[in-house]
Amino acid sequence: MSSFTAIPVLDFSFSRDESTKPAFLDELRRTLLGVGFLYIKNTGIDEDLVEEVTRLGKAFFDLPESEKMRIDMTNSPCFLGYSRLGNEITKHATDWREQIDLATELSAPSPSEPRYRMLRGPNHWPKEELLPGFRKTFTEYMNQMTELSTKFAGLVAEAIGLPADSFEKYFDSSEESASGTKRQDRTKVIKYPDLGELGEQATGSQGGERICLYSLLTSYLLQATDHKGLQVQNYRGDWVDCVPIKGTFVVAIGQGLEAMTDGICLSTTHRVISPPTGSGPRFSIPFFQGVSFDATFESIDVPEEVRTLKQEMMRKEGGRKGEIEMTLKKGRFGRLGEAILINRVKSHPDVGEKHYPDLLRAVREQEKAEKEQSVNKPGSGNSLGVPTTTVTSEGTTDDAPTTAQTKGRHRAPTIVVELTPSDQPSYGEDPGPDGSIERKEAYEMRKADAAPDVVRVIE
Repeated sequence: MSSFTAIPVLDFSFSRDESTKPAFLDELRRTLLGVGFLYIKNTGIDEDLVEEVTRLGKAFFDLPESEKMRIDMTNSPCFLGYSRLGNEITKHATDWREQIDLATELSAPSPSEPRYRMLRGPNHWPKEELLPGFRKTFTEYMNQMTELSTKFAGLVAEAIGLPADSFEKYFDSSEESASGTKRQDRTKVIKYPDLGELGEQATGSQGGERICLYSLLTSYLLQATDHKGLQVQNYRGDWVDCVPIKGTFVVAIGQGLEAMTDGICLSTTHRVISPPTGSGPRFSIPFFQGVSFDATFESIDVPEEVRTLKQEMMRKEGGRKGEIEMTLKKGRFGRLGEAILINRVKSHPDVGEKHYPDLLRAVREQEKAEKEQSVNKPGSGNSLGVPTTTVTSEGTTDDAPTTAQTKGRHRAPTIVVELTPSDQPSYGEDPGPDGSIERKEAYEMRKADAAPDVVRVIE
């Protein structure tokens, strides 16, 4: 629990053999309860396909700017397509990454369907002549990952003492569901430029830490380069490296699973550090099993023996302080799709401004109220008693809610800084008069957080 210093590696092939499956489930159970992150190897995903996905994923970012902008995410009400460097907001701060969002190919919903089903729809693919094989390769990759994630969801259920089909009600069928909808799984290809390429605009202070909400149960990350950067926070507040291991996927437990199990399963805060100058860009390719937007959020009754095991682990190691704050809390939204739509608007306000302006206004009003409440709250800080570090967030968690470990903002302590008149502190890129409201607010908040209470200027 609090003292984990490495991320467990589980051999997925052991789950397929009845003689080794019990040991696999036992290891998975302890990881779900105590770590919230793991690697899986020997998954059965075609290795040549993974190599081609990696090659084509990297090549996408070398396309002409005009082609990338042709498939810009602002052209998609379902939040699919290309997102420019620094165009996504996490925890009021800029994420310094480029990405393309892809999904199971579906037709757009009819106007008579609920609004949250606008999240489902067709991809914006790059032109075949500019990037041959991209569409075919990523379609096959998502098909294979759909099969893997469906099997793993059943194993998660079994590991915590539930029937293997316990989570099926939260997912549309990979063929067709009772509501007439097919499940839409998603993947991203993300490029994190190194600090040398980012220059002064990033200044090492970037998008916020995250807990995985984008995927209800689990997400699956292919680390496509050898860079370190992904880190997981244990209960002590230490950051544990989740280094790339060839032939594995990193599995992150979603906050939905933590909330559904009343904290029995653990969704762990994580972050990504931008690659150091000269190391080149870092690439990652996360996959998310798509939930049923029509499903309602409910708690799951975990068997008593699993609850007892969790209590024993907490007594030995310590546990998370504070309550679970969950965007998908029962009763807050009628359907999962409503919650997911709101969170996508938060993360991509430019898409929200074009396609969901009323929801964006509501989001901004809520964030303004939360900001005022946070400023007026004495002793703000996170539950670990340490300042919240701000860094780029991993694509495994697109739409992060405020959590008990990251809520609250804090000013710098009262200090005296000696500056020459020419010295000016940097707070990242100034969005200027033409910048979006979100970027302007993020810039001002970074300035407020960095500013000391007292400055003495040396003439």
